[in-house]
Amino acid sequence: MATAGTTDVGEALGAIANPQRRDDAARLTALLQRLTGEEPRMWPGNIIGFGRYHYRYASGREGDSCLVGFSPRPAEFSIYLMGIYFPDSAEPARLLLQQLGKHRMGKACLYVKRLGDVDQAVLAELVELSIRKLREHYVQIREPFAGH
Repeated sequence: MATAGTTDVGEALGAIANPQRRDDAARLTALLQRLTGEEPRMWPGNIIGFGRYHYRYASGREGDSCLVGFSPRPAEFSIYLMGIYFPDSAEPARLLLQQLGKHRMGKACLYVKRLGDVDQAVLAELVELSIRKLREHYVQIREPFAGH
């Protein structure tokens, strides 16, 4: 997720063949847009992302990424919640994940097959936690999105 892409979000959503998955992707897009207050943009890896922040690690590595995003992969949605990876997010995230419903979790990536499998209010709380922690830890980029 280092630089923004130029693919159209509408095209990406329209390319989802399964009508239920396409509807879920549209609902997820609306949810993330509402929670971030940001327009969806395409990022590398077929990621539909919202907002941008600039990160810099202690190692010196730095870059830009979306505050939150998802990829409508064929088998399941990958929802990127980088803010729940911070140590001070671990316990609140763990408690929310226990209430979420059917999912699996990577380090900071939530995998969901169908939105109907998870509690939408809990999903919104997880997203809000992630966004809040990223905004606390990193500089949010506010200039217009130019794409790359």
